[in-house]
Amino acid sequence: MKAAIQLNGVSKVYKEKKAVDDLTLSIAEGTVVALLGPNGAGKTTTVSMILGMHQPTKGTVKLLGGDPRDQRVRDRIGAMLQDVSVIDGLKVGETIDLFRSYYKKPLPLDYLLKVSNLKAEKNKFATALSGGQQRRLGFALALAGDPDVIFLDEPTVGMDVTSRQLFWDTVKAMAGRGKTIVLTTHYLEEADSVADRIVVINNGKLIADGTPSEIKAETTGRVISFVAGQAVTTEALLALPGVTDVEWSGRRVKLYSTDTDRLIVALVENRFDMRDIEIQSGGLEDAFQALVQQAN
Repeated sequence: MKAAIQLNGVSKVYKEKKAVDDLTLSIAEGTVVALLGPNGAGKTTTVSMILGMHQPTKGTVKLLGGDPRDQRVRDRIGAMLQDVSVIDGLKVGETIDLFRSYYKKPLPLDYLLKVSNLKAEKNKFATALSGGQQRRLGFALALAGDPDVIFLDEPTVGMDVTSRQLFWDTVKAMAGRGKTIVLTTHYLEEADSVADRIVVINNGKLIADGTPSEIKAETTGRVISFVAGQAVTTEALLALPGVTDVEWSGRRVKLYSTDTDRLIVALVENRFDMRDIEIQSGGLEDAFQALVQQAN
């Protein structure tokens, strides 16, 4: 597939600190990529360089095959950043129309009001919006020009449940139309459900890259949980083959293992007192924490 975004050996140094360290990354057109990392990992700096807001100290950045600063490229991208600046004296509909006027083929105003869940606020001054409503306005502005590549930086912070669901439904629909979407979020369950690919960076370096399932499988393995009888001890469980960790919550115990098939056989053969058995993969939150700990 054709690359929408390409970073080759990109580094960014501020004074003596490397915010991004020799990052090479290619993102195909029509994919949804979640860029994850702890605070200060280099996510914002990376997105800023892709958008052409900052220049790399070393390496090259290509966006839609060209320079991110080229106006022809900028006309094809949209960005919803963490800080939304609204214009005094303009209502919500007027603000969106102003941004629509910057593009040759903007999306209709009614559509943008609908997907941002701001129809009721159309004639309200933008400065009077709540924090969550301003985030939704930022989304409408990012989509105004019907961009081919969309950047979403912590997009659902402050949104209520209904607005958040509508937001992700809209993102999935855009991905279905071949749009390339790059998002950062601290809500890892959202990244797990919507992203085709997870990219994790820490201390400016790429530490993991794969589908959500691949990331979870490589780092957390799978989990067997059950309600244990009184005679079951941590020591006995840790002695079983493949058990890497044991976690109790009352009498329900979780066994973390790289080979749950072998482990369940061992539990049965050793006649452990157990009931309500469940087998599940670890979550993206667990995988993320494991990756960051391994990298530090």
